[in-house]
Amino acid sequence: MRVDLFDFDLPETSIALRPAEPRDAGRLLVVQPGLPPADQTVRDLPGALRAGDALVFNDTKVIPARLNGVRTRPGAPGQRTEVLLHLREAPDRWRAFARPAKRLAPGDALRFGALGATVIEKAEAGEIVLAFDRSGPELDAAIAAEGALPLPPYIAGKRATDTRDTTDYQTVYARHPGAVAAPTAGLHFSEALLSDLDAAGLRRHHVTLHVGAGTFLPVKAEDTDAHRMHAEIGILDAATADALNAARAAGGRIVAVGTTALRLLESAAGPDGTLAPFSGPTEIFITPGYRFRAVDALVTNFHLPRSTLFMLVSAFSGLETMRAAYAHAIEAGYRFYSYGDASLLFPGPRADIP
Repeated sequence: MRVDLFDFDLPETSIALRPAEPRDAGRLLVVQPGLPPADQTVRDLPGALRAGDALVFNDTKVIPARLNGVRTRPGAPGQRTEVLLHLREAPDRWRAFARPAKRLAPGDALRFGALGATVIEKAEAGEIVLAFDRSGPELDAAIAAEGALPLPPYIAGKRATDTRDTTDYQTVYARHPGAVAAPTAGLHFSEALLSDLDAAGLRRHHVTLHVGAGTFLPVKAEDTDAHRMHAEIGILDAATADALNAARAAGGRIVAVGTTALRLLESAAGPDGTLAPFSGPTEIFITPGYRFRAVDALVTNFHLPRSTLFMLVSAFSGLETMRAAYAHAIEAGYRFYSYGDASLLFPGPRADIP
C-alpha cells in the first residue's frame, strides 16, 4: 500500500509535551465505524465496556536506554557518540541505533562513563550491535547508572527530560524492565481507574512486550511492502492465554490496552483466534487488509502521520473511519502522541482497503 495514504496534517500545538494530571484525566474518543466519534474521558472507560470483557495490559518497564559517550581509537581524538538501545540479544549484547553512525566501524571501542562496549556489527540505518564489558544484572545496573530515559524525539526535541518524566513515562503497573519506549496507552491508567474497572466487572490481565526504539522510526519507504519492522521480545504465559480464551468463550471481548499488547496477542493467536503461550521475538506489521484474530477492541493514543501505528489503527477500524476520527480529534483539540489523549476503537469492515 502507498504510505502517503496514511498522511495527514497535524498542528504542532496538538503535540502533548506533558501528560494530563491526574493520569486518568485525559480525553477519550470512542470510535465505532458507522457512528460519529463520541467525546468522553478516560475515567468513562469502565462504562464504555461491559462486564466480562478482558483488558490486556503490557507490563513492560522502561529502562534508561539512551547512552552518551565517546568512541575511543588509539591515536585519534574521542568522538562523541549517542546510542539508543532497542533489542537485547544476549546477556552482554544489545542492538542499538547510533548517532553519528557513519564514523563507527566493527571493532570500535565506546565508553559510557564507567561502562565500556565494543561495536561488533554495523547494519543499515544507523543500527549497530554492542558487546558490553559486563553482563546480566551487572550490565543492567550499569545501564541504569549511566543511561537516560529515552523520551520520544517529538518531545525530547522540544524540552529537556526531567525528574517528572521518570514517573510520568512509566505505567503504574510496570513490572518487567526491558522496554526503551513506554506502552503509552497504559499511561492513562491510575490505581483509582483500575479499581473502577474491577468494580465494573472487567477482568485485567498482563502480557509483556519490550517496546523497542523502532517505534520512533518514520516510514521512509513509499510502499508499506518495503518497510522493515524491528523485532521486539514478547511473553504471553500459558495461564494468561487460557484465561483470555475462557473469557472469549464466555462471551467477553478481548480489549488490548495499547498497540503493543495488540501486536503480541495477534502474534500469539492461531487462525481461529485461540491464543497459545508465546515467548520470543515478533516483527508483526499490521496494515489494512489484515484479519484480526484475537482482539475485539483497542485502547490507544493518537499516532503520528505515516507511522506504522496509524497504519495499524486504520487496519483495525478502517482507514476512512480513522481519517475522520483524527480530523475530529484535531478540530476538537485532542492532544496527540505519547503524553496525549486516548481513543477506544472498535473494529470496522475488513474491506476498507484503498
